[in-house]
Amino acid sequence: MNSSVADAASFLRNDELVAIPTETVYGLAGNALNAAVVLKIFEAKERPSFDPLIVHIPSKEAALLYAEDVPPVALKLMEAFWPGPLTLVLKKKDCIPDVVTSGLDTVGLRMPNHTMTLALLNNLDFPLAAPSANPFGYISPTTAQHVMDQLDSKIAMVLDGGACKVGVESTIVGFEDGETVIYRLGGLTPEDIRKVAGKVVIRINSSSDPKAPGMLKSHYAPSKPLHIADDLKQLIDANKESKLAVICFGDVVVDDKHAIYNLSPTGDFSEAASNLFAFLRTIDRREDIDVIVAAYLPETNLGFAINDRLERAAVK
Repeated sequence: MNSSVADAASFLRNDELVAIPTETVYGLAGNALNAAVVLKIFEAKERPSFDPLIVHIPSKEAALLYAEDVPPVALKLMEAFWPGPLTLVLKKKDCIPDVVTSGLDTVGLRMPNHTMTLALLNNLDFPLAAPSANPFGYISPTTAQHVMDQLDSKIAMVLDGGACKVGVESTIVGFEDGETVIYRLGGLTPEDIRKVAGKVVIRINSSSDPKAPGMLKSHYAPSKPLHIADDLKQLIDANKESKLAVICFGDVVVDDKHAIYNLSPTGDFSEAASNLFAFLRTIDRREDIDVIVAAYLPETNLGFAINDRLERAAVK
């Protein structure tokens, strides 16, 4: 691990891969304009080539270098939420290699809200393709150590920027036939997007042919089986023969004979989001746990995004 932006920039200029901090999760970054480097990202993550990557840029103005025919509502969303946990899917310019977008004519662009990574992007003359810095399908990393635990031997450096503040991936928004479409729930809520864009369609694609990054049905999965339901007690009773880790939220009472992981005892959605992946990772390392059970969060605020991540983690 290293906190030198200059060192990270040097590795990236030499076509190496560097894990970078953002406010959402750590990303595995490489030169987005170099197809050979982008292929290294897929190889390091063992990621399917049909799952497109998000491209990270240093400014709103930079979006116009890599995207064209940008709709006015996209410019409004940039102004409102960049830097921040918002990815916009826009028509790409030819300078973005097809391998980045898995052959799509659109690219996901994001301006991350992290001082070190913005400094890094401003010290480079190319944008960074950066999916989450974890092996494909496993839990997204929210600290530098998480990255070191899984990818240390495959990358040149981890830029240590501390723990991620948001803890779930960016919200992905695109534009189809005059509609503003949310493809992936994330660090911005649908209510946030509606305040700027007006009417919004939520269209979560879980097929093996995703229109945007992070839309495959199975993602973020621990190796232990995870079950999720509205009725936590019923779920615990159904798995009472197993050694359980219980993921819950808010003011709930759970038998302390189980390992309890309360995402936020006070019912704070931001705290819950920032704890989710770290808790899953911790539980997955415990040899005394067989099964994970979790209760759905209320479908409001970041509860939508957290439930989405739990459902993807539960798919086998």
